[in-house]
Amino acid sequence: MTRASRSTGGRPFRLRLNSDGRRHPVENVLSIVTLACGLVALVCAVIPGAHALAAWLGVVGFVGGFYSQYVSATTAERSLNIVGIVASFVGVALGIYHGGFFP
Repeated sequence: MTRASRSTGGRPFRLRLNSDGRRHPVENVLSIVTLACGLVALVCAVIPGAHALAAWLGVVGFVGGFYSQYVSATTAERSLNIVGIVASFVGVALGIYHGGFFP
């Protein structure tokens, strides 16, 4: 039980996308862009006047997320991809509900 109560040495939490020790710059960028598109689409989907932006960003995040998931190399990248894909899906669905792809 003494091991469980030890601190981590004061190191701050860092999200490491390259957990396998190799660099994956393209895959990392794709994962982050997928997440960003999904989150922006989700936020815009809540605003009925921004339905077109939500729909288009949702589609870009959804399709790009599937490609990013296909080429991803680490579990951290895949986790970001799934969060981005789900947020993009919800964003595009609500964007279509509020008025579709065109203003």
